[in-house]
Amino acid sequence: MNFPNPKEMNNFEVELAEKILPPTVFWRILDEIPPALTWSLMAVSIITPMFIWWLVANSGWVEPLFLPTPEQVWASLWDMAMSEHLFQDILASLWRVSGGFLLAAIISVPLGILMGAMRSIRALFEPIIAIIRYMPATAFTPLLILYFGIGELPKILLIFIGTLFFNTLMIMDAVKFIPKELVETTYTLGGNRIQVILQVICPYVLPNIIDACRVNIAAAWNLVIVSELVAATEGLGHRIIIAQKFLKTEEIFVCLILIGLIGFTIDQIFRFCLRCTCPWVE
Repeated sequence: MNFPNPKEMNNFEVELAEKILPPTVFWRILDEIPPALTWSLMAVSIITPMFIWWLVANSGWVEPLFLPTPEQVWASLWDMAMSEHLFQDILASLWRVSGGFLLAAIISVPLGILMGAMRSIRALFEPIIAIIRYMPATAFTPLLILYFGIGELPKILLIFIGTLFFNTLMIMDAVKFIPKELVETTYTLGGNRIQVILQVICPYVLPNIIDACRVNIAAAWNLVIVSELVAATEGLGHRIIIAQKFLKTEEIFVCLILIGLIGFTIDQIFRFCLRCTCPWVE
């Protein structure tokens, strides 16, 4: 009986694999794609909606009151930047988001780690958090204004309430999936509970903590705009409501684009922190 040699077998396996999974670059699953293709696709994702916007706005199909052209928005951005109010609004919104989200992170990170690591802490906090997280944070606005007035504190607390519980649960879930062998090995080597938490669990879930913050800071921006729409004298949300009153649609577009760009910048900062602190993730 004749058996195929190893070289023939390898060729056969390659041909079989190509028939089952034809070679592709675009449709790869979990594999890297060429950097040139990555940058090209990123450019397309920005240029395509901008071109559609420019085309529709200049076609005359929509009144400029409802859809200003990119040129009008750019001119409005320049005028707003010259007035100095724009930078004050950006700083006011950044301060509220930073304050509320940082306060939530200070509590949610250790609480999420403890809830994920210890079933007793999870049983103590998870039921009440599971109930409160389904309450829309914006529904707390009347109470916050009633308790704390219309100053900065209720705006920061609104962001705090809206991000605290989701951050906590996402970090808790990350800790729950730590391989138990790591913990048992640490105990075998003489480690205690504090060492397990600080030297095993915290480094293991650090990428998940950064990712949770990346996701939830977007919610913080949603909430700061809502809080500024209700009661504020400065901020991007306040600028949007002023522009609405005077039918300055182009200024609304400017504020929305700025919010998107600021969010994108913050997201890149989190990605940079992830690469610096957790290089093994890449």
